[in-house]
Amino acid sequence: MEQSLQDVIRLLDLETIEKNHYRATSPNDGWQRVYGGQVIGQALVAASRTVEAGRNAHSLHGYFLRPGEMNTPILYTVDRIRDGKSFTTRQVVAIQNGEAIFAMSISFQIEEAGLAHQFEMPEAPDPDTLEDEEAVRARHAKDRPPRLPELNTRQRPIEIRPINPTNIYKPSVGAPQQMCWMRARDRLPDDPRLHQCVLAYLSDWSLLDTAILPHAVSYFDDGMQVASLDHAMWFHRPFRADQWLLYVQDSPVSSGARGLTRGLIYSQAGELVASATQEGLIRRR
Repeated sequence: MEQSLQDVIRLLDLETIEKNHYRATSPNDGWQRVYGGQVIGQALVAASRTVEAGRNAHSLHGYFLRPGEMNTPILYTVDRIRDGKSFTTRQVVAIQNGEAIFAMSISFQIEEAGLAHQFEMPEAPDPDTLEDEEAVRARHAKDRPPRLPELNTRQRPIEIRPINPTNIYKPSVGAPQQMCWMRARDRLPDDPRLHQCVLAYLSDWSLLDTAILPHAVSYFDDGMQVASLDHAMWFHRPFRADQWLLYVQDSPVSSGARGLTRGLIYSQAGELVASATQEGLIRRR
């Protein structure tokens, strides 16, 4: 297994402090604040540790309350709200320096059969024909503002292949829609809960970007403040996060310095396996 993916698995393997209390750290990879997908994934791990086998998450709803500090451990506390016959509910709070930085509710369910339908997966190029996001960013590096640090050349554990990629430093006006293929770079263990946690980690990577596409602005523009406010996911079917998943994203509205984004996640076989929504802060100072 590639070292970078081992790092993600270690990132999601929380230290147990005592019952319902877990501790995590953040990678020293040059980010100014903790990546939102990391906190979502770690909170899901903490909740899963308190749930009996045979029940997997079917939905989660989280709020980003404060920016996370990269060099400070994160304490995750789990409230065992309910253990029902079919559903289990947990509340997780992530804490740094005595203050909550993130709060999330998660619902788990036993495996059940039932009525089934889905939106059909849109047509998309084969991922093997597309350029890796890291190569796209390297190609656009000449447009990087001088005040920004150099790109981290270490290969990420996540492989993203955007369809119709944009220049993140000099964007042009586009429709509030985008698609990309994504997966973990190497094979993961077979634990379905781990695959859910890795997909939660992946789901935050590009979703909020969709809301700024119509406005030809960049995260890196002077005076722009862009940050996730909340994040929700629903898991519909079993999947593997180390196999290609198509992330179909759109943004129905942006107003009041906030943008709403949605995402449908399909397996390469065309099964709709998960959905996500997020609202983010998009503010011009």
